[in-house]
Amino acid sequence: MPRLRAHTRSVVALLVLALSQSAQPQPAARPRLVVLVTIDQFRGDYLERFGPQLTGGLARLTRGGAWFTDAHQDHAITETAPGHATLLSGRFPRSTGIMMNEIGVEDSTAALLPGAIGPGASPRRFHGTTLVDWLQASDRRSRVLSVSMKDRAAILPVGRAKADVYWYSPNGAFTTSRYYRDTLPRWVTAFNARDLARRYEGRSWSLLLPDSAYRERDSVTIEGAGRDNVFPHRISEDSLQAASLIRLSPFIDELTLAFALDGVEALGLGRGPQVDLLAISLSGTDVIGHRFGPDSREIHDQVLRVDRMLGTFLDSLYRLRDSATVTVVLAADHGVGTIPELATSTQPMPERVELHEVYESLRAHLVAAGAAAGAIDIAPPVVIADRATLRSARVNADSALDSLAATLRRQPGIARVDSFRALLADTLRDPIARRWSHQFPSTARIEYVITLTPFSTWGGNVASHGSPRDYDSHVPLIFYGDGIAPGRHTGFVRTVDLAPTLAMLLGVKPLEPLDGVALQSALR
Repeated sequence: MPRLRAHTRSVVALLVLALSQSAQPQPAARPRLVVLVTIDQFRGDYLERFGPQLTGGLARLTRGGAWFTDAHQDHAITETAPGHATLLSGRFPRSTGIMMNEIGVEDSTAALLPGAIGPGASPRRFHGTTLVDWLQASDRRSRVLSVSMKDRAAILPVGRAKADVYWYSPNGAFTTSRYYRDTLPRWVTAFNARDLARRYEGRSWSLLLPDSAYRERDSVTIEGAGRDNVFPHRISEDSLQAASLIRLSPFIDELTLAFALDGVEALGLGRGPQVDLLAISLSGTDVIGHRFGPDSREIHDQVLRVDRMLGTFLDSLYRLRDSATVTVVLAADHGVGTIPELATSTQPMPERVELHEVYESLRAHLVAAGAAAGAIDIAPPVVIADRATLRSARVNADSALDSLAATLRRQPGIARVDSFRALLADTLRDPIARRWSHQFPSTARIEYVITLTPFSTWGGNVASHGSPRDYDSHVPLIFYGDGIAPGRHTGFVRTVDLAPTLAMLLGVKPLEPLDGVALQSALR
C-alpha cells in the first residue's frame, strides 16, 4: 500500500509538472525563408490602378497580405541605390551612406569575375548593418541569396555581408565581383551555360491581353524618344544583341526569377531549421518606365506581366518549400513622374531643367575672383562649396552662394533652393524639408538643396524620378505568408519600417539604432 501511494504521488507530480510546462507561453515558430521582392520603379498606385486585371502574384499578395497602401521611401533623392539600401537596414540614406546613385556601389577595386561586362562593384560605401547581419548574429547558419539585373539592386539590400550576390552582365550571364568570391559556384556556371538570354533572339514583346483591355494609346510620339514606341516590340535576331536587349523588356524579369529559383534549390534556402533570406529585385519595370513613362500602354502591360511572373514564381517556390514556412515581402525602391511634356494640366508647366549656362557663368565668376573654378559646384540636386579654398582666395562664400541661389531660383522648373542647414530646422511642418533631412547627415558639406516643380526632371530619360514628391516616394509595401495577419492599412508608413517588422517577426535584434519602427499590425 505505501508503494502504491508513493507511485500515485509521483504520477501526480509528473502530471502537475507537465501541465505547468504546457501553460508556459511557447515561442512562435519562425519562418524558414523570407523572400523580399523589390520591383524597381513600381509606383504605389499601380496596384490600385491595374488591380481588376491582376490574377497572379500581385493579386495574391494584395488580397491575402498585410497591405500598407500609403508607404513611402521617405527621403528626397528617390533613386535606385538609396531606395534599395533602406529596405533591410531600417535606416534612411543619411545613415546608410548610400545617398545617391552616383555614390552607390561602383568600385574599381572589386572587379567583376572573368567573362562579365561592366564596372567593378561592392558595398564598401554602405555603413552599418542589415537584417542579414542580425540573422547571422542570431544563427550563423542563416544563408542569403540576392539577385537582380542591376548590381546596386542586388548588393545594397544585404549591405556589406559576404553573401551569394549576383547580377546580370549584358553578354547574357549572371556574375558577381571579387568582393564576394574569386570564382562562380557550379550552380551559377551551370545556369549561365544554358544560354537562356540568347534564346530570346527574334522574340516579340506583344500585348498580354486583347487590345480592348488597355485604355492607353499605343502611339504617343514622345514615348520611347520617338523610336520603337508601338507594339509589338521585337528583340534582335542576333543572339548576342538579344542577350543585351532583353534588359529593355519584361523578359529580363523572367530570367531573374528563373535564376533565383535555381539558387534556392542549389543553396538549400528555406530547408531550416535556421531562417534564410532570398532578395530579388526586378528591374524591367524601371527600364520600361524610363522609356515609355508611367501612363503608357507599355507600363500597363509590364505590370500585368510582373503579376503573372510572380504568380508562377510563387507556385514554383511553394513546390520546393512548404508555403506555411515562407514569408514574402513586396516593396519598391521609388516611383516615377509623368513625362513632363504630357503633364499638360500641371501648372507651372513641367520642364527638363538644364543648368549648363548657370554652371559656366559660375565657374567664370569664380576664376575672375581669383578662386578655383570648382570651389563652388552644382551637382544636381545639391550645391557644395569648398569654403577653405574660397577663404584663401578672399572670396566671401556666403555672398557668392546667396547670389548663386538667387540665380537658381529664377530658372524654369526650379521650385525651391533651400539652405540645407536652415531647412533642418523645419522638418515637422514641411514634408519636403523632412525628406531632405533624411537624405544627408547634418554634417554633410552641402550648402543648398534644389527641389524641382512637380513633374520637372533633370533630363536624360523620357520619364524620370528622384524628387521628394509623393509620386516618386509612394511605393507598395505588403507582408504575406507565415506569421502575417492579412489586412489593409491606410496609415502613412515608411520603407525603413520593413526591416524592424521582419526583425520582430523573426525574433532577432537589430545591431544598431534604427530610423524605422515595427509595423505590429502586420504580425499575427
